[in-house]
Amino acid sequence: MRMHGSQTRASGDPYYAHPIEVAGILTEYRLDTATIVTALLHDVIEDTPVTKEEIAKLFGDEIGELVEGVTKLSKLELQAEHARQAENLRKFILAISKDVRVLLVKLADRLHNMRTLHFIKSQAKRERIARETRDIYAPLARNIGCHRICTELEELSFEHTNPVARNAIIRRLDTLRAEQGGAVALVSQEIAARLESSGLPARVFGREKSPYSIWRKLQRKSIGFSQMSDIYAFRVIVDSEEDCYRALGVVHRAWSSVPDRFKDFISTPKRNNYRSLHTTVVGPRGMRIEMQIRTEAMDRVNEEGVAAHFRYKDASYGLDLEGMEAAGGRDPLANLRQLVQVLEHGGDAEELVEHAKLEMFLDQVFVFTPKGKLVSLPRGAMPLDFAYAVHTSVGDTCIGVKINGELKPLRTLLNNGDVVEVVRGSKPVVPPDWRSLTVTGRARSAIRRHIRQTEKEEFLRLGRASVEQVFERAGKKLKDVSLRPILERFALDTEEALFDAVGRGRVSPSQVLETAFPGMKDTDVAVATARRKIEGGTAARLYVRGGGLTPGVSLHFAHCCSPVPGDRIVGILREDGEGLDVHTIDCPKLAEYEDREDLWRDLNWTAEAERETVSLARLHATIGNAPGVLGQVCTIIGEAGGNIVNLRMHHRQSDFFDVDIDVEVRDAKHLTNISAALRTCPTVETVDRTRG
Repeated sequence: MRMHGSQTRASGDPYYAHPIEVAGILTEYRLDTATIVTALLHDVIEDTPVTKEEIAKLFGDEIGELVEGVTKLSKLELQAEHARQAENLRKFILAISKDVRVLLVKLADRLHNMRTLHFIKSQAKRERIARETRDIYAPLARNIGCHRICTELEELSFEHTNPVARNAIIRRLDTLRAEQGGAVALVSQEIAARLESSGLPARVFGREKSPYSIWRKLQRKSIGFSQMSDIYAFRVIVDSEEDCYRALGVVHRAWSSVPDRFKDFISTPKRNNYRSLHTTVVGPRGMRIEMQIRTEAMDRVNEEGVAAHFRYKDASYGLDLEGMEAAGGRDPLANLRQLVQVLEHGGDAEELVEHAKLEMFLDQVFVFTPKGKLVSLPRGAMPLDFAYAVHTSVGDTCIGVKINGELKPLRTLLNNGDVVEVVRGSKPVVPPDWRSLTVTGRARSAIRRHIRQTEKEEFLRLGRASVEQVFERAGKKLKDVSLRPILERFALDTEEALFDAVGRGRVSPSQVLETAFPGMKDTDVAVATARRKIEGGTAARLYVRGGGLTPGVSLHFAHCCSPVPGDRIVGILREDGEGLDVHTIDCPKLAEYEDREDLWRDLNWTAEAERETVSLARLHATIGNAPGVLGQVCTIIGEAGGNIVNLRMHHRQSDFFDVDIDVEVRDAKHLTNISAALRTCPTVETVDRTRG
């Protein structure tokens, strides 16, 4: 009170009323003294001249550390830009992964702020805070099992982000309550009576689904309100874990169960330590009833999460990890530590926020290693998610998977109880399309990290080769040239940085040559390529040799794969005697000739083809839809020495469009250079070579 002084909140209340309310919320959860004191002090470092050292001197080092941790997190809600939000999210997760009490204080702080959000006059600010609460804080509360806080945060966010939808659902719930309220009470009494007659005294009550969870299910399943069968669920509270299973037997004997609607979260708890039996039956009066059967202790943990495990032990009060594990729970920070691994893989701000949301939002499935170790993954996970959950190196070297002893495709969805064995290769190979075979943020961030590293090595090789080629054409050797003036000219620190810049198209090889030898121009092959184009017929012998070619036989470059110099090639004799078709070694059409070895001819390119020709290749690109982007793409191709001869746009959407670009190139390496340069353009989403 002394330090906050005359500061006031948007509601007009004295500012110190807020930390008192936050501390009050945490006392409801019976947390330890250090957490309550931290709640009272959580804003003084940020909003007053007090330092961490003063806090530590007055209240102890433990509270000083906690208050500083919460202070760092508070900056998160003041940021709007992705990059700054991501940086604060990084600090946020690192802080809470060390001490869960930091997160509990922050959740209580955000809960009170959301309860008073209507006092903020700016609608845009209210909506921004509500979205941030929905996307980051509510999932974090769910991750550590604080269902009650999570539900209230989601509802308060929903009120500000989509008031129209929320009010519509509330009106439907009011109507439903008027129609079925009496029936719900009767069903509760009948379930309790059945259990009582079987010697199982139980507390039974109906639970109404919250408006936000109804809205989320309507969106996720694309159904109407009238199609929802679980708006009302019945919670059955019994004395012991054994009674849970006995109660389940009584319910299933009394009423028919709905197939595939039974879940046992007692033997396999959720990642946030949620434990309960779930079943759906066709109950009294033909009503479809969803039931949750649990003990009082389970119910408290399910509602309060990690906060339910704060208790006295050895004359001190705090989080009882041993007691939690004895009760069948797991470390509540295990989920958050997976987020720490996501952060370690780096990436840009948008990736970071997206991967963090992926880790926090998804439900789970339980699978086993061959040695019987339980691994929990999000629902919809695939074998690569499992491999990266075991270890990053296991994911990077994965080449196949056995599920329950059978080899399966990597796109196979994992089910509860599957035994998964990863088949590993000798070295890391991570294709870019693996991202579509994962759902976890941890797997995707690891794949992105590996691809970035591989791309960097590729750009280095391409850049070095391009510079060497230009120097060779000018009659110079790169190894005889000092690169120091070139590095100074382009403000680069190392040779690697120079070759990387050339490979990515930021610096052209011609500029490097002109910097090293002022006045010397790269006599590129533009003039030569206008005269010398690869054509079919007998003239193709200038460019292709090998395979015991008969004089006078015509060669035809296959349109199915469009070979260019530098591609590995093979010839297939035409059965009509009209010559030889030249294919790339990876052309899918070659599969038709697997059993006709007599038609195959080994071919390779001549030195003339690789030095003095131009070939036609097609690139397929997905480009962001914005003014001037096509001009940027054409400029990049031109600067990389490519000549566009045809361009066709298709699949145009509001945000992206696809384009096929036919380009004259010198060889496969030149085509790869152009593709690499295009990938550096921020508006270009994907670039691939099109065969044919």
